[in-house]
Amino acid sequence: MSEATTVVSNASSREFFGHPRGLATLFFTEMWERFTYYGMRAILVLFLVASIQDGGLGIDDKTGNSIYGLYISGTYLLSLAGGWIADRLIGAQKAVLWGGALITIGNGCLAVGSSQIFFLGLVIILFGTGLLKPNISAIVAQLYPEGGSRRDAGFSIFYMGINTGAFLGSTIVPIVAHNYGWHMGFAAPALGMLFGIFQFLATRHYLGQAGVAPGIQNVSESSTRNAWTAVIVFTLLSIAIAMATILGYVQLNAVTLLTASFWAMVVFAAGYFLYLLAFAGLDAVERKRVLVMIALFIACAMFWAGYEQTGASLNLFADRYTDRHIFGWEMPAGVMQNINPMFIIIFSPVFAAIWIQLGKRNMDLTSPAKFAVGLVFMGVGFLVMYFASQYVVAGNKVMPTWLIFTFMFHTFGELCLSPVGLSSMSKLAPARFVGQALGVWFLATAIGNNLAGQIAGEFDASNVAAMPQQYLNIFWWGIIGGAAMFAITPAARKWLGGVK
Repeated sequence: MSEATTVVSNASSREFFGHPRGLATLFFTEMWERFTYYGMRAILVLFLVASIQDGGLGIDDKTGNSIYGLYISGTYLLSLAGGWIADRLIGAQKAVLWGGALITIGNGCLAVGSSQIFFLGLVIILFGTGLLKPNISAIVAQLYPEGGSRRDAGFSIFYMGINTGAFLGSTIVPIVAHNYGWHMGFAAPALGMLFGIFQFLATRHYLGQAGVAPGIQNVSESSTRNAWTAVIVFTLLSIAIAMATILGYVQLNAVTLLTASFWAMVVFAAGYFLYLLAFAGLDAVERKRVLVMIALFIACAMFWAGYEQTGASLNLFADRYTDRHIFGWEMPAGVMQNINPMFIIIFSPVFAAIWIQLGKRNMDLTSPAKFAVGLVFMGVGFLVMYFASQYVVAGNKVMPTWLIFTFMFHTFGELCLSPVGLSSMSKLAPARFVGQALGVWFLATAIGNNLAGQIAGEFDASNVAAMPQQYLNIFWWGIIGGAAMFAITPAARKWLGGVK
């Protein structure tokens, strides 16, 4: 019996509304992981910059936003390592389980209270998310070895789990933190991930053999040994750096580290694309497709640099300059982070219907054109903030509707860009480089998240008068990026070489 047949017989024999029963296992595991991630993200910057008297760490805005940028970019960078570990060493199921355990431990460290333990907790969460995030999606794919529309539908259901968890986390965690203190706020995500682990263990048998074995088969014993050596050395080195920092032997500057990591990622990406174009032995058609990949890579980084202001500068705007009193209740600032996942749930079917109708009329947009629209929507969201911030400069607090409209436009941009990103890179990359291309896509997101931290760090609470121009700059960032993508769309359509 082939491996694919084994997966089908074991994992898909029990079905739930026409889908493998194991999809529910992964749905709820991912839901709790996203509850944890977005719940903690909703209060992270607010806790970092809150005064010590208010229970925070009293860090300045620039450093706090730099830490935020390092954290969110690190989750995507370590996803590359997590996928590699699962493929070569432990399989996706163990990676999900170990990742969930590390996320729980890391969030528990955040709840302890010590600033040193807090930052150690952030590092532990990075490792856990890197293990869990890419591999749970890989298991979803293995539940549908036949591929096709049924797999697409399965991923759509799974995507709803992501946004359900994001909505619940960014609603519940800020309320807990507001009513019971920061440490209880960080304890709630730890508890959420613990629920996810128990649920995964209790229903894991429905997955059958999906994700049990490493993705790369027939690896030599020496290769496996070398891979374990690399993992152990990297882990020990990370622990040594963390301990040296905690004990005060090493001083790390978050702002400097954010900038250095940005240039390191940019140099690596440039080197990789140069290799593809000049030294990988590609034919003319493949090289043209790589040019489209480069354009999508840059557009992706530009989009997330603006979009991820949600948890940084826009989160601080909600906290400091937004009137959040609703019928006598002061809504915690972090709760406004739930607007995006709510809009994703509402508008995903709408955008899916739009793409289908355009396709029926032979008017479907190419991926560069969708990216262009996504960047424009992101820019328009910051035009809304430009006008909102002018009221702040005049000494007024603004209504939450300004942020709601900003997040709505950003959600529209995400629905244009995010769903087609991985798919486009997998189609454009030469067959022998598909796995690497998907990893490079995560790198683009990491660069964008890093930039988000740098941009947010330029907002100065003591210089509110500069805020409108700063938001206007991000507006032009999106508009110019979108215009550039629209400008290359005719050429890119030819360079796609038949790829849709």
